[in-house]
Amino acid sequence: MKEFSTPLLVDPSSHRNATDLLMQRFRTSPDHVAFEVRAPGGTITDPWRQVTTRQFVEDVRALAKGFIAAGLQPGESLAIMSPTRYEWAVADMAAWFAAAIVVPIYETSAAPQVAAVLDDAGVRLAIAGTAEHALLLDKGFEETGHPGLGVWTMDARPGADLTALIAGGVSVTDSEVEERRLLANLTSVATIVYTSGTTAAPKGALITHGNFVGQVLNVAAAYTGVVREGGNTVIFLPMAHVLARGLQLICLANGMRIAHLSDPRDVVPALGVLKPTFLVVVPRVLQKIQASAAAAAARKRLGRVWALAQQTAVAWGRFAEAHDADPSVRAPLSLRARHALFDRLFYARLRTLVGGRLGYLLSGAAALDAELSLFFRGLGLPVVEGYGLTETTAPLTGNLPGAITAGTVGVPMPGTTVRISDQGEVLARGVGVFSGYRNQADDAAAFADGYFRTGDLGGLDEQGRLTLKGRIKDVIVTAGGKTVTPAIWEGYVEGDPLVAHAVMVGEGKPYLGGLVLLDPESVTAWAEREGIADLAGLRIPHDGGAVRIDDARLLGAIGKAVSSANAKLARSEQVRKFVLLLADLSEANGMVTPTLKLKRGAFTERARHFVDTLYTEPRSQA
Repeated sequence: MKEFSTPLLVDPSSHRNATDLLMQRFRTSPDHVAFEVRAPGGTITDPWRQVTTRQFVEDVRALAKGFIAAGLQPGESLAIMSPTRYEWAVADMAAWFAAAIVVPIYETSAAPQVAAVLDDAGVRLAIAGTAEHALLLDKGFEETGHPGLGVWTMDARPGADLTALIAGGVSVTDSEVEERRLLANLTSVATIVYTSGTTAAPKGALITHGNFVGQVLNVAAAYTGVVREGGNTVIFLPMAHVLARGLQLICLANGMRIAHLSDPRDVVPALGVLKPTFLVVVPRVLQKIQASAAAAAARKRLGRVWALAQQTAVAWGRFAEAHDADPSVRAPLSLRARHALFDRLFYARLRTLVGGRLGYLLSGAAALDAELSLFFRGLGLPVVEGYGLTETTAPLTGNLPGAITAGTVGVPMPGTTVRISDQGEVLARGVGVFSGYRNQADDAAAFADGYFRTGDLGGLDEQGRLTLKGRIKDVIVTAGGKTVTPAIWEGYVEGDPLVAHAVMVGEGKPYLGGLVLLDPESVTAWAEREGIADLAGLRIPHDGGAVRIDDARLLGAIGKAVSSANAKLARSEQVRKFVLLLADLSEANGMVTPTLKLKRGAFTERARHFVDTLYTEPRSQA
């Protein structure tokens, strides 16, 4: 199939702009608890402050008055650089109430990146999360030569924090704010989001109020079993990412309670306290949960029992998919018995670990291994895998409850058409597709016949489900002329919990090679289970480079994952040799994007020496 469309479920034209999503909720349910806010300096288990929709609107209006009093004009840009927190949500909406354009800056951005965004977006006023962020923003304004209207912090900073900014706006009336709030329409730019760019320099994507409104209304309509009154979630993705902001708007508009966490390490302990009904994760989080369960079973000498429980969960996941397609399908008695046994032993405990109320997990940002998806389905935690980009205002396609197919990223969102070009590229147009880049020169290569070119390879089945096959720019052509898409092999290998990233190489070479980046935390846990003391505590280099690990025991363990991946592919697509590496994969070193996707070009360039060894050292791997 070359093209598939899903019709619009909700017409967004009844809304003036994205602020109406909040105001309609405010008019109908002002006293509904919209947020749970962690006390400053408090622990996860301390009581969380509840914020109603009414209080949130009051907080937003007060800050919007401060923006207006500071001199921010309609259509001007306001930057936010902060960890994920409640004040991020207030500043984002307050900027829209003041008719400003929001420019999010990832909190991990380096000084040159901050200055470049401030300059390119013409930012007039900035909100910092901490004093350190404020310093970066101040320096960035100095470099642009345009000091703007100041930098204000969320944390206490006498005379330069949000409290002072709000105090300066007390003379601005509610009617003035309301007049500003209504200035933007659905075609107005709501935000300029700079793409994280795994293969190219970041570009400013112009996302309109209509993009947000259309996505929020239609995604909520498509996922009524997930997005529901009384549900709740925890947002720990960077708020600078459009997916986190879109998710927040969906929750605000539909009565789902939101809690923010700035440190991903707090997520698991927080789940037992906050008990979410829905959670957005990346595949690595799911891999770590599975690996932690295996480690816990091994410590209790139940490793073999857990292995059978894992196989049973995958088998149950396959049955559940078959039952979705044909409700008359029944699970074999033996499978039902095993599943009931392991549910008592393991599965129920894992569901309790994540709060006991999770109905669905949503996975995005990277490819999800099909067996991992089936495993969680078998646990009773179905994973809705989706796919989207900054330029599509996050979700472009998604599996739907009751129709989840592991290995695919689902069907187009309502109001969206996905087309596969003759070259196999995924093209898109629809309600969430952005209006273009800030630099119009970038638009020429970004669109074809009115469709946005995603740069991803994929295919559609007869039901319109999309399967991704990697990035166009990552395709490898070997010396023998064979064209290979590396993402398939990489995805299989990355399914091993010991692996953080896998990179296939071999452009112009006689055979394919692999760079396997280890996950130090998982390797340490594995080494402790295996009683290998000298591997328990691998040290990551912090000079931006990588080190090679030649331990035979670890090579043997990873070799099984490589062999398993190779067995699923044609001989010409198999990796003949690989090396194990440890690297500092911090964003500051330019190795990963803010959403932790590996920047292949930057990494392989720095690892060029290790690539060369794959073709100069004697071949000992098959």
